[in-house]
Amino acid sequence: MGNYCVVVASGALARFFILEPAEFPELGIGPNLVERGELINPEKEIARRDLYTDSKTGRGRAPHGGPSHGYDDHRSQHEDELERRFARKVLEKTRRVAEANKARCVMLVAPARMLGLLRQHLDIIRKRGMEVHGLAKDVTKFSPKQIHDYLAREQLLPACNRPGT
Repeated sequence: MGNYCVVVASGALARFFILEPAEFPELGIGPNLVERGELINPEKEIARRDLYTDSKTGRGRAPHGGPSHGYDDHRSQHEDELERRFARKVLEKTRRVAEANKARCVMLVAPARMLGLLRQHLDIIRKRGMEVHGLAKDVTKFSPKQIHDYLAREQLLPACNRPGT
């Protein structure tokens, strides 16, 4: 039961969870998704106006009222690279959390774009013999209970037994 590691991520935040067995199995409560840390992408936290001194790319004016011309300062490539680096850091921390908790199955839950970036670096986890599943959904703002319930409905995690439910 404790062999699941769940990672919910976006371009700015990643949260790491472990599915822990019931503390008191005789009461029939559990398993529970327990948070084991988070990782923040500092580049996403910096306001765009602080990261770039000029306005957005597009059209510029030539000196002395000449014709306008198009230009590209490659901001999107820079932002893509920052997100790729963050995805790699997320998977490195995922490996550490999963290994520390003896998890054999890793669930990656992220928006489609971030999930694609995470998939580019899956060798970090797969080299350790861990099974990896992905789901394209942004649940970073959900509580651990909401994440657990959502993944149980999707049949990706065992449901949590709670009295009165």
